[in-house]
Order: sequence, then C-alpha cells, then structure tokens
Amino acid sequence: MTTLSWGRRYLLCRPDHFTVAYEINPFMHVQVHPDPAAAAAQFDGLVEALRAAGAALEFLEPAAGLPDLVFTANAGVVDGDVFVPSLFRHPERQGETPHDVAWFAAHDYRVTPLEGTEPFEGAGDVLPFGGGPGAAHGPVLVAGYRMRSTVGAHTRLAALLGVPVRTVELIDERYYHVDLVFCPLDERRALIAPQGLDRYGCRVLEELVPEPVWLEDDEAISFCANSVVVNDVVVMPSCTPRLGKILEGAGLTVVVAPVGEFLKAGGGCRCLTLALDVDLSAARHAVGGR
Repeated sequence: MTTLSWGRRYLLCRPDHFTVAYEINPFMHVQVHPDPAAAAAQFDGLVEALRAAGAALEFLEPAAGLPDLVFTANAGVVDGDVFVPSLFRHPERQGETPHDVAWFAAHDYRVTPLEGTEPFEGAGDVLPFGGGPGAAHGPVLVAGYRMRSTVGAHTRLAALLGVPVRTVELIDERYYHVDLVFCPLDERRALIAPQGLDRYGCRVLEELVPEPVWLEDDEAISFCANSVVVNDVVVMPSCTPRLGKILEGAGLTVVVAPVGEFLKAGGGCRCLTLALDVDLSAARHAVGGR
C-alpha cells in the first residue's frame, strides 16, 4: 500500500456557533437542533483522532451567524500555496467566504478567485486522486456536479490550476457533495458510494480507481465515504463490520469518531476538515500546465 501524498495537515473550525438555522439539504430540519455540548465533545473527539493519526491541525476562528463555517471542506480548494475560494450556491453560506479568504491571506496563500458566477463548493466537490508512487495514472481531480457545483465551474478550475478534472454527476439529493460518495484511501483504493452516482459516474470512477471499495446502502447513508485519511489511518463517522474487515485487509487502521450532532446538518468527518497540503504540481507537469 502506498499512502496518499496529502492529508497530513488540516484546517478546522470549532463549533462555537454551530446549529441548524436553515434547511439547504435533506438532513437539515430547523426543528431538530444539535446539542451544543455534545457537538463540542464530538468535535474534540475528531481533533484527538486526527492528531493521534499524525495530522497537524490549524483552526479558523468561528463567527456568529455562520453556523456552517464549521464545515471547512467547503471553503475552497488548496493547491500548494494557492487557495481558490468557493462560490456557494445558497445565500445562507455565502457570508462564509470573506472569513475563509481572510484566513488564507493571513497565512500567506495566494487567494485566486474562480472567474464567473457558477456555483463551486470547494473540496466538498473536488478531491484529488492518484499520481503518487504506486499510482496507476497521473493525478486528477474528481469533481461532483449538479447539486452544489457546476461542470462549467469545474472546467474553469481545471484551466486555472492546469490539472485534469473528471466530473461525475450526483443524482441523489442526499449525496449532494462528491465527498459523500468518494473518498481516496491510498494511491490505488477509494471508497465509492454508487447510490449517489449515475451509471456513467460509476464507470468513470471504476476506470479511475484500480481497487474500488463499493459501499452498501447502510454504509453510504451513514456517511462512511465522508472519512478522513491520515497516512494509513481512516477516521470515519461510522463503520460496519463488513467494511472494517475490507479496510483492515488493505492494511488500513479504522478509527471511528462519531459526529452525530453534525450529521443533523448533513456533515461528517471529511466535511469538518480541509486538507491544506494538497499539491497538484505533478498533475500540471503531466499536462504541461503552469
């Protein structure tokens, strides 16, 4: 097994102002409020699990009135010292962008906005796969569209970063971001939830991933694909015995970090993290980009 070349440094945001104040996905119900103490404890558990796995963590300051700022995966896309901020589809989340941009600018990233106005929701809908030692192909970005992001936005992202993009259509509103149906595990394996993809999207990922791990219905809906991989450790919101055996057989260690309070807003472990160490320079070299 060859571990991912990224995923050892993450940005998180403490849930000081986290709640369900509006409904923009099927999991959100304003009548069902997360318990603040339980959410804080679960967040601390995730932090502990990530650090124990060897991840370095940085933190974005929470902001009143922005309950979903905790889901830092949606802030944008990182490529080396470049940060491309999201263009949120829903007005309820658009106020997050100035806070995200300010953090990255203060930490010496080159903030590079995506041209146009088409929605684009960052690493929630864009994940790198392949390209490292042992990979079957050069690195590409797997991008989900329809629910929150568009093909046009991903085409512009590919041109901006100079990297190839493979788009897949998300067809079930419960799986509204690509990080709910796709999780790179190493340079040859990825968790895939076919429940949220059309037939063509499944074929794209089957051709891209040499050793796909297909999730069953109960695993997909419990956000097993929304996991965080640090070296050979998979930090998951839940894991079935079947899936645990598969992952352990592949040389991976499973750590369950329950985040049930955040699931009330439609977010799991991956949603609560943004990888800061993604570097797509190998992809640019392969296609002759910048």
